[in-house]
Amino acid sequence: MYPVSSQKRSWTFANEGQLMDFRVEQNSKYIESHEEEAQGLDLKEHFLTPAEERLLLKQYEIYLFDFCRRFDPPMPKCVVGTAFHYFKRFYLNNTPMDYHPKEILATCVFVACKVEEFNVSINQFVNNIKGDRNKATDIVLSNELLLIGQLNYYLTIHNPFRPIEGLLIDIKTRSNMQHPERLRPHIDSFIDSTFYSDACLLHTPSQIALAAVLHAASREQENLDSYVTDLLFVSAREKLPGLIDAVRKIRIMVKQYQQPDRDKVKAIEKKLDKCRNQANNPDSELYKERLRRLYTDEDDMPAEDASFHIADVSSDTSAMNISQ
Repeated sequence: MYPVSSQKRSWTFANEGQLMDFRVEQNSKYIESHEEEAQGLDLKEHFLTPAEERLLLKQYEIYLFDFCRRFDPPMPKCVVGTAFHYFKRFYLNNTPMDYHPKEILATCVFVACKVEEFNVSINQFVNNIKGDRNKATDIVLSNELLLIGQLNYYLTIHNPFRPIEGLLIDIKTRSNMQHPERLRPHIDSFIDSTFYSDACLLHTPSQIALAAVLHAASREQENLDSYVTDLLFVSAREKLPGLIDAVRKIRIMVKQYQQPDRDKVKAIEKKLDKCRNQANNPDSELYKERLRRLYTDEDDMPAEDASFHIADVSSDTSAMNISQ
């Protein structure tokens, strides 16, 4: 039940300003701890700004959705919704400069498959990733516990899909609308659009579901106002003002969304290559050395030229390509 869930207790926030405060705080902490790496350059020129991080993450949310849409075998909607929750939560507590979204994206989807009981093996999973699949396997598995820890081990996600089905059944039963199933394509499109917003961090699944249904009704030139006021909330009219405000905010979020400019994103990615944490960069020598020490005993360290599955992968950044 959502009202007593960890999602409501720990991962639903008061407003967008609170989310921005979290993101700015993580950005500031990273810059403070890596300031010497700027080597005299202006900090804003060397490190990503909070605005640049948001633009970058918006682009990777598009990649996340495209990856899920192309996934073979076809991925249930609940897995997609859960992966988006994980991705958004992770970057409230972390900055892309510390953990590249390309790598965290894939891990979010993989963990979501497990939690939602969409049974795919790691080999099946990485077959959907272009590039070096051995490297992709190492990255996903090595980030799995990191992700779960950053989510505070709260993995159960309440998506809006069940409330949507409940609303459609109720509309068929108690309203005068003809053929309510014609709302479904508009509902699905609206829910897909909410993934690109912060709606899931600010509003309840039932509020998002109702916003989707009302949006779909308006697209079909139907009016469900009387259904909401006279049937759905007839015994809880005191909750109507808050509900109406929440639905309005969700619909505005979706309407105001703009896709990031690809040229700006490319420039940000180039900047990220220079300022990202090399200890978390699978292509860096620092990362490879850390993995060597993690997976080997001190008395049995491999020689510099020894074959090592993670350390000897190609430095080509396309080796784990989600976006193509």
